[in-house]
Parts: sequence; structure tokens; C-alpha cells
Amino acid sequence: MIIVSACLAGYRCRYDGKIVPDEEIVALIKSGGAIPVCPEMMGGLPCPRVPAERTKDGLRVVTREGKDVTEAFTSGAYEALRMAKLYGCEKAILKAKSPSCGCGQIYDGTFSGTLISGDGVTAELFKENGIAVQVKD
Repeated sequence: MIIVSACLAGYRCRYDGKIVPDEEIVALIKSGGAIPVCPEMMGGLPCPRVPAERTKDGLRVVTREGKDVTEAFTSGAYEALRMAKLYGCEKAILKAKSPSCGCGQIYDGTFSGTLISGDGVTAELFKENGIAVQVKD
């Protein structure tokens, strides 16, 4: 079983409220091979919501307006991990560049569109727990 970012499956959970399905992910879910999760909404954040980015030091997640939403991102990541373990997921396909799901590259916390090396909160937690992470735009 694979755990996937719900936004890639076409669920309305992106920060901007847009629906942008990835047909491969949709097919994977329909075939019963994957389960969708949105760690940000599982952490209690609404849709749509103010954009957030992980700070350069990786210790916090803040919105463009300066609100600290680290707790929501962290609790949602742990809930997503709980789901992954419940379903025996050893692999995740997550949304690239996201402060939650990004892996390898995330935005730098300045809201300038600049990418830096790093992982989102959920991707980092998955990797720490032995779940292989792959990203999709």
C-alpha cells in the first residue's frame, strides 16, 4: 500500500483551494493501491488557507502573514504517519515543494519563490520512520 498526498488525487485540500488531480495517482487510489492523506488539513488547517513555508532552520512553519502554524503541521504529520503505519505503507508519493510533503526541495521561508534543499514536515517524519518518499509536482 502507498500513502499519497490527497491534493494529487484531486481532493480540495491545497492551500489555494484548487483541484489539480494527477491521473496516475487517481488511478492508483481507484485500484486500491493507495490511500490519500492531507497532513495540513489533518492538523486542523482550513482550505483554502494562507500560504505557509518552513523556516530555513526547519524548526517552524509560518504563514505569509507571520502566524506560526508549526503545531498544525506537526500534528498532521503524526496523524499521516499513524495512517501509513495502520495500512502498512512502505512508500509515499507526496506533493513536491510543499512545507508538509516536499522532499529534497522546499521553499525557503521568505515567500519569494526561492527553493532550498530540505524536506517538508511530513516527508521528514516519513523518512525518519522508514517510509520511502517520492515527490510529484
